[in-house]
Amino acid sequence: MSRRAALSATPPVTLYHDGHCPLCQREVAWLSRHPRRERVALVDIQAPEFDAEALGKRFEAMMGRLHLQDAEGRWFIGMDASRALYAVLGYRRLVWLSSLPGVAAALDAGYLWFARRRVRLGRWLEGRRRKR
Repeated sequence: MSRRAALSATPPVTLYHDGHCPLCQREVAWLSRHPRRERVALVDIQAPEFDAEALGKRFEAMMGRLHLQDAEGRWFIGMDASRALYAVLGYRRLVWLSSLPGVAAALDAGYLWFARRRVRLGRWLEGRRRKR
């Protein structure tokens, strides 16, 4: 997939998210209030009825990185899923900037670091918030 493929994501898209992740929950809450929320269907992969294999995916892989499928059936994974999501929500300039050669590599690496630690970071932030 090319660096800027996320700009061509066709709405509506389906965002597969971890409903047990505190940071993911915050993002989903924001998406639920977004003016263009009709462009995004949200699927909690932790829901009992979710079946990754029906999508041709492995649950473990979907837990490891964000997955998004557009209206044409194309999959965007990891940072590309975030880029595709923001592109369909109308933040195309931001997506374009995030796709520039040096910026893209840094964001992709940062995303991988964050994805591995997202639940732990979310719990830590929740704990800090409760202490206030």
